[in-house]
Amino acid sequence: MTDQQFGLLVETTTLAEHLNTENVRIVFVGDAKTYARAHIPGSVLIEYADLVTQRPPAGGILPDMADLGRVLGAAGITPQSHVIALDNGRHTSAARLFWTLDCLGHDGCSLLNGGLNAWMAEQRPTTQGPATVPSDTPNYPARLANPQAQADVDYILNHLDDPAVRIVDARSAAEYSGDDVRAARGGHIPGACHIEWSANIDPNNAGRLQPDTVLEQMYQDAGLEREQVVITHCQTHHRSSLTYFVLRYLGYTHARGYDGSWSEWGNRPALPISTEH
Repeated sequence: MTDQQFGLLVETTTLAEHLNTENVRIVFVGDAKTYARAHIPGSVLIEYADLVTQRPPAGGILPDMADLGRVLGAAGITPQSHVIALDNGRHTSAARLFWTLDCLGHDGCSLLNGGLNAWMAEQRPTTQGPATVPSDTPNYPARLANPQAQADVDYILNHLDDPAVRIVDARSAAEYSGDDVRAARGGHIPGACHIEWSANIDPNNAGRLQPDTVLEQMYQDAGLEREQVVITHCQTHHRSSLTYFVLRYLGYTHARGYDGSWSEWGNRPALPISTEH
């Protein structure tokens, strides 16, 4: 276990000062082609597909611990590593790694604000070429040390009427209303509020997150309180991983991610749904 030495959100200026800092592991989460075209010197690759597993009908489930141990170990991540995660600027893939490490109880993880887009917009150094696997790195000793970071169907069903538990649906407005149907049924979980994942991002600032005051107000306006358990979901807990990260960043310490998300809920006919706005 490592200390959270950088805070949850790291700016490009800070990362530039720590490219060669011992125990800092810079991880690009995405696909090999994007990584090969340009990546931050010293960064390693984790392909997004390796952070999810398919358990139909659910498409974004947390993988088995043994599989995660191999993926994280191959990226050179150890329990002592401080991981700085980034992606191509949407933050969703990097945030999925953040949530995964949160589930494992790995405290040392941050997101690079703006990801690779912000880094390149400032003309900071990049390099090209395929990913290489760090040598002599054992599998990460993965275990679900923090199950409170995860929510499942039973937990949600048992707390649908609990005022201490809130659900944030991070999908598009059309998905939330049921106009855009991406499962057997459309709509949303009863009682869920809607805050689309992209509302967290400032499109006029190289894809960085919105200022803290804007983020604070957005979630306060939805009636969320830090004392509540706040569950985030989308279709496969990809987009909603960013919502999970933002909540944690804002101090919502009881946030949970529902990795089954709508791919599970919308395909199980016995589960309740709503189409009310």
